Amino acid sequence: MSYDPPAGDERPLLLLVASSYWVYREYILKSVSQRYRLWLLNPTPASWEEPYIAGHTVVDCLDLDKLTAAARDVARDHEVAGVFCYDEVYIEASAHLSAVLGFPVLDPGAVARCRDKSATREALRDAGFPQPASRAVSSLEEARAFAGEIGYPVIVKPRNLGGSLGLSKVEKPEELEAAFALTDGTRLGGIRQFDDYVVVEEFLEGPEISVECVLFRGECTPLIVARKVLGGSGTLAFEEIGHDVDAGDPLLSDAGFRDMLARVHAAVGFTDGYTHIEFKLTPDGAKHVIEINVRLGGGMIPYLGLLTSGVDGPLAAADVVAGRRPDVAFPKPPKAASIRFAYPPYDMEITSATVDREPMRPPVAEVELAVQPGWQVRLPPNGLARCGYVIAVAETLERTRAAIPDAGRYFTFEGTPLEQAP
Repeated sequence: MSYDPPAGDERPLLLLVASSYWVYREYILKSVSQRYRLWLLNPTPASWEEPYIAGHTVVDCLDLDKLTAAARDVARDHEVAGVFCYDEVYIEASAHLSAVLGFPVLDPGAVARCRDKSATREALRDAGFPQPASRAVSSLEEARAFAGEIGYPVIVKPRNLGGSLGLSKVEKPEELEAAFALTDGTRLGGIRQFDDYVVVEEFLEGPEISVECVLFRGECTPLIVARKVLGGSGTLAFEEIGHDVDAGDPLLSDAGFRDMLARVHAAVGFTDGYTHIEFKLTPDGAKHVIEINVRLGGGMIPYLGLLTSGVDGPLAAADVVAGRRPDVAFPKPPKAASIRFAYPPYDMEITSATVDREPMRPPVAEVELAVQPGWQVRLPPNGLARCGYVIAVAETLERTRAAIPDAGRYFTFEGTPLEQAP
């Protein structure tokens, strides 16, 4: 698709690699397009992205040769300022594309080190950070031996996927075989594969948090702290069903924690870009790094940052890939926000999905449907199945949490049951 920018439009042009689903991603393009023109490189034709993009090319974004050829076609006619990507699936390909085009941001080695959970563990261990016992294994026998060595419960997860896909908590030895099979069978085509693909890891007690960080020339600035909310029982027991964000979270101003964030990123060699880094807060007061994701956080976390403090994570991420010092500002008086996701009652092909906004009362601010008839959705750990969301915004987390104890009350999902996943 060709494009001639309107006269006087001097916004730099970024190559956007993949766009994902609009309900959970539109806020990103709305923010970034304020300052940058976007050329979308995407596996499918543009649709919802149209109001925010300067042009688009349909291309297999996991085929680096094809992706590079498409990017160079754009660069022949337009000056390109950088490569922007927020999708876990495509971030490694985007890093290689950025390097091929000569941009210093998104170093492929550092990105690969963060996406590979075993490589992350090794780098952090070498730097002296406390780490849970963890090992990548290639067989059920190896998994059994290591789990027996470290003791149950254990976490079993893929080596380089995100979104908790294929992840499960194993309480006792007889559950390990099914968990191993689930993880080993959860693979995405085009993603780098390993012989020892299944990671068996010590389970750490304690709540989980995530931190959104922007890095520019080695300087790390934390933007948002999110407190993860788990399902607590049944299929969703180990699933993050929501997040709580307080713009006044004390960790944001904790000098020791900020220094730790800087040292963690230095340990994996990541100096320029954006990260969503996850921690477990164990009873002994330690903060254990669980994983480092070199992308915007999912679950609308950066959007909650916009709502609670005005900090614009997507725009800061775009600034860095364009070679600019990120424009980080917290213009709003600090507030709190909570998001909760709605799930179907079972794995289904959706035949009807409706939302009822009548029960909305402040501080409930948004209720959005995220599926359409004909979609197939699977509950965790075989899929995400986030079929809708509810957001509450108020002065305190106590108020926002109390306002949305059950996101499901706003939605009705009907459908045809799917066969049980293998």
